[in-house]
Amino acid sequence: MDRWPINPWILLCLLSISVTIVATTARAEDDSDFFERKIRPVLVERCYSCHSIEAGKSKGGLRVDTKESLRKGGDSGPGVVERDVEKSLVVAALRYDSFEMPPDGKLSESIIADFEHWIQSGAFDPRLESELGTHEEFTSDIDYEAGKDFWAFRPIEVRNVPKAIDHWGSGRIDRWIANQLKESNLTASGPATREVLLRRLSFDLVGLPPTPEQSETYLADAAEDAYELLVDQLLNEPGFGERWARPWLDLARFGEDQAHIVGDDRSLCYPNAYLYRDWLIRSLNEDISYDEFVRLQIAADLIEPDNDKHLPALGFMGLGPKYYRRNAPEVMAEEWEDRVDVLSRGLLGLTIACARCHDHKFDPIGTEDYYALAGVFASTEMYNRPVKPDTELGKNGHAKNPTDSLHIVRESTPLDLNVMIRGDAQRKGPIVPRRFVKVLSASTVPSFDQGSGRLQLAVALTNPSNPTFARVFVNRVWQQLFGRGLVATTSNFGKLGEPPSHPELLDDLSSRFIENGWSLKWLVREIVLSETYRQSSATREDCVAVDPLNTKLWRMNRKRLPIESWRDGILLVGNRLDRSIGGKSIDPSLPEGSRRTVYSEVSRLGLNRMLAVFDFPDPNAHSDGRIKTVNPLQKLFVMNSPFTRSMSEALGQRIESVASHPKDRILATYQLLFARQPTEEEVSDSLEFLRGDKPSWNEWAQVLVATNEFATLD
Repeated sequence: MDRWPINPWILLCLLSISVTIVATTARAEDDSDFFERKIRPVLVERCYSCHSIEAGKSKGGLRVDTKESLRKGGDSGPGVVERDVEKSLVVAALRYDSFEMPPDGKLSESIIADFEHWIQSGAFDPRLESELGTHEEFTSDIDYEAGKDFWAFRPIEVRNVPKAIDHWGSGRIDRWIANQLKESNLTASGPATREVLLRRLSFDLVGLPPTPEQSETYLADAAEDAYELLVDQLLNEPGFGERWARPWLDLARFGEDQAHIVGDDRSLCYPNAYLYRDWLIRSLNEDISYDEFVRLQIAADLIEPDNDKHLPALGFMGLGPKYYRRNAPEVMAEEWEDRVDVLSRGLLGLTIACARCHDHKFDPIGTEDYYALAGVFASTEMYNRPVKPDTELGKNGHAKNPTDSLHIVRESTPLDLNVMIRGDAQRKGPIVPRRFVKVLSASTVPSFDQGSGRLQLAVALTNPSNPTFARVFVNRVWQQLFGRGLVATTSNFGKLGEPPSHPELLDDLSSRFIENGWSLKWLVREIVLSETYRQSSATREDCVAVDPLNTKLWRMNRKRLPIESWRDGILLVGNRLDRSIGGKSIDPSLPEGSRRTVYSEVSRLGLNRMLAVFDFPDPNAHSDGRIKTVNPLQKLFVMNSPFTRSMSEALGQRIESVASHPKDRILATYQLLFARQPTEEEVSDSLEFLRGDKPSWNEWAQVLVATNEFATLD
């Protein structure tokens, strides 16, 4: 571990500024998304009929169809006061405290809570008075050809790689990085120690610390290709699929039940959701090409109709949220929006669902683009496919009992959707034929006229000419390995997102990713073999002053382990890890648990407390990365949870078995946990601790697994 090279208070201030910049960008994007998904549709559907220019009404002097008019309010006072829920009369009306809006029935508590959250967060509202009445309904002034000039919509270019600089980094990645460093008068950091690289690489590739045998073999191997051989070994371990499946499950909003369950009715839950997770792990280990990996998750039943092997892949959509009152137009509209959102943000890096009520305010995505995609999912149905020949069937061939089914999607009656005027399912505009997104298409926009259009969607989506498909995935892999994407907003490549820090490198990697068969293992190998990845993470005062966020990559970023790697690491060092692949979900907090954390049960109704404490994402929606918090609950969990205490006992027993002399035990334990030898001071402090009032190796072990070093990749 390096020491602070500058005054820590200066660095803290710099980091605070950087975090504020990143947080502000992310917050603006989240606020816009929340308004478009939760607030605007309610205003349009339940309020505009009495309080809008469009309706020609403003009862009580109140209009709610623009930001200015809603804040101004009506005869009784302001409708919305930013960050003051109690002074916002619209909330009082929704609560039925004084006024009663809407008059035909009080809205649900969840909708009222959404409005309270919206106001408390600053009441983001993009609707301007000047926009009213300037366009005919459903006409669009989007210039799609001009929109294609934006960096994300330009074709991926084959780049001329810069020459190597100062003999650092002969690889293509390093030359792009070195070129930008030189332009900023920065220099790359030296290589990390072999011990640091061993631990970094092991966690990044398989999500586990290196075993003592791996450490001994690698550290003793003086051959020039020792690191390369280690990379290849880890890429071929079964743990690779387990580690890389989890971020995909995050963006696919994987869940095994629903956020709302009526009484004991669990008919809409997914007891066999784990079969989709198993398919992911197996496919990642087999290194199925990424384009085929995605096509199978959209249309496996149409690609290989006589092969059941890949049917679980359809859980990508088949495990999405389902709502009661099925087939009600407004209910199904919510489900279709979820499908469009997870597809567009997860695979295309675009917020297409923001166009449900109107043309996208920032990107060249029209309302018709949204309904053209939503029509594909409207032509598809959720299907509980029987898993055994003798499964009892209900209506339309569904397994009567969800426990006897594979939760996927299948074809339904082809349906082109009407535009829902301002997102209101009851107000129908023109019909939009199913097709691909205009701005992502070449001269001809692919139409979807075969069945639901899923297969044609899968083909158009994964076409190498699609400008965002490869870029988005390459960027996600970079984010996993460096802690930050080349595009920091990994699910938003639009104008509200961050521009790429190294656009030429992103294009170069993306084009070569396609050329190399869309292989994830090739991509990971290419990145981790670079000298950029192998840099030390030590900070340097001169570089911090120029580039405090390290966007130029003059050093490696330190990364905090996600809960999966932290928990799995404790299982491994305690000799308790069950390495069997696949299977049903587990409770990760049980002290007797031994399965890897990727197999944890994921509930939308009530997320496991252990996962929630350590920043596991909400499975109700797509997640593009883990929020990283530091809070007292995390440390209290490490100190007091039955799981941690049980694992510490297992580690203590292992420590006592490796050697008889206390110092030898300390040396072996540091190598096991941190892939390094302890300093003399650490040995001295450990011996002093063990000489205390009835100390135990179990307690010493628990102290070590609670350290920041164990939870951090240097």
